[in-house]
Amino acid sequence: MNITLARTRAVYDLSEVQGALERSKGRSPELDAFYERMLDNGAERFVTTPSSADALSPLVDECPNFDQVVSDLRRYVALANAGDGGINVMPILLLGDPGVGKTHFAKRLAKAMATDRELISMNALSAGFVITGSSASWKGAKCGKVAERLVRGQYANPVVVLDEVEKASGSSQSDPLAALYQLLEPETSRAFRDEFIDVEIDASQIFWVLTANSTDGIPAPLLNRMAVYDVPAPTPAQAAGIAQRIYAGLVSELKLARFAHQLAPAVLDKLAGVSPRDMRKTLLDGLGYAAAGGRDDVTVQDIRLKATPGKSRIGF
Repeated sequence: MNITLARTRAVYDLSEVQGALERSKGRSPELDAFYERMLDNGAERFVTTPSSADALSPLVDECPNFDQVVSDLRRYVALANAGDGGINVMPILLLGDPGVGKTHFAKRLAKAMATDRELISMNALSAGFVITGSSASWKGAKCGKVAERLVRGQYANPVVVLDEVEKASGSSQSDPLAALYQLLEPETSRAFRDEFIDVEIDASQIFWVLTANSTDGIPAPLLNRMAVYDVPAPTPAQAAGIAQRIYAGLVSELKLARFAHQLAPAVLDKLAGVSPRDMRKTLLDGLGYAAAGGRDDVTVQDIRLKATPGKSRIGF
């Protein structure tokens, strides 16, 4: 049986926060309130480690096309359990075509590691302050996502997902990827300084997961800081397994007691080409068509595949 091992780690120095509060008192009510929250929450956060690599088994079942990633993570967990220093995982970059399940895998990884998750979409990110915060002297200034998660959350090792990182755009004044040069390095991330709060924060325990459709637009120095994985589309057998698990989950979630517990082989064959991203909606639509037809099983005719990309009709 797998259990989660947890220890605590200070992610900032309370005396430094107190000093910063005294220096800024009255100049920015928002900043003062944030310092007070830091003091109220204390500096200690949990660092979690699964007691066994078996904690990652659900990832293999749900995301079978990520087997190479999970295989490496198993070794990291085993190494952590062989010592007493906690898990030490280098940032990972998941490369793959749209729809292969990269973001879903990253989300599920946080659950397997028994920690928090922070998802940052880089698609429309045009300024680094979303990650690093903005100066308190600016109008509407606030802290970045990293500091926000570490201050308000319970964990020092959240999974932070940077989704579609190759689509981040910037300008000569603001590079949204610039902060990652510090944050993806264990040594420098121990003294991360958010521009809003101007207090050192230990971000070295963050588990970074980046997703991208390609490496175009990602600087080579950043690529060198990560373990890069090419994620393939699921094989037909893997897609069938994914479909069956999602279907079973929907039947349970919707309390469809009269519906068949298994999809027919012909239905699974038709679903073989459906991406993990679209699988749930396709099956939900299929269940809706079956129910509307007064049937308690999903047939091949109930699986309506989109012929071309673009807007689709509203389904069930």
